[in-house]
Amino acid sequence: MLPHCPAAEKPRTARYVSHYLESVEALPLELQRGVSQIMKEVDNAYEKYKKETDTSQRKQLLNNLQRALINNQELGDEKIQIVTQMMDQVENRAKQMESHSEYFEDLLEPEKLKAELPQSERSSKRSRRLRNGDNRDMCQINNDTEEGEDQPKEKKSKSAKKKKRSKGRQEREISPVDFLIDPDEPTYCLCNQVSYGEMIGCDNEECPIEWYHFSCVGLTYKPKGNWYCPKCRGDNEKTMDKCLEKSKKDRRSR
Repeated sequence: MLPHCPAAEKPRTARYVSHYLESVEALPLELQRGVSQIMKEVDNAYEKYKKETDTSQRKQLLNNLQRALINNQELGDEKIQIVTQMMDQVENRAKQMESHSEYFEDLLEPEKLKAELPQSERSSKRSRRLRNGDNRDMCQINNDTEEGEDQPKEKKSKSAKKKKRSKGRQEREISPVDFLIDPDEPTYCLCNQVSYGEMIGCDNEECPIEWYHFSCVGLTYKPKGNWYCPKCRGDNEKTMDKCLEKSKKDRRSR
């Protein structure tokens, strides 16, 4: 199926189709009328030639016959020119439609690749969650310890409770409506649900979750450049948490 033409192309396409149909319908009648007229002139000239015995009249009839044949040749050349123009127009329109088709295919390619992402590719990465869970927990413990050294224990306890309540409320707000799922299907995202809709992957190769629903992380479109999930990001979504980055470099240097 050909893609939809832009709105600006529709009037032009309609005019082209109308002109093409009129040309095709009118061409046989015009050719038939022209050929019939010329053949009639040829027949009349020939009949008069047979009846006339005068040399001067015979020459005039021969000239008339010659002009009729020349007109017939010109009509044939005009026919070839019309057919050539029609073929050129059809070829140009075909090239335009092909370029439009390639343009829309390029627009739909990212969505198609995302929709066709194999389930096995996402499932294969889940094994990293167990391997990276301890590293993530250790990094979180170190962060909590550093914060605890700078703040009194009472303030730390109150702050932790507030954060826990805020996080729980936020997760309840962003959780999607429950629906029937396969218990064996892997889950993703902060909401711990199965894959559905548009999803984005964290650029941290060791992210314990890896895939997130757009709605759960507040996205409406895929951002340019790197993107890190709330669990792996540093100061913003384009930078990685320094503790995780340091731990990653330490493991590579071993």
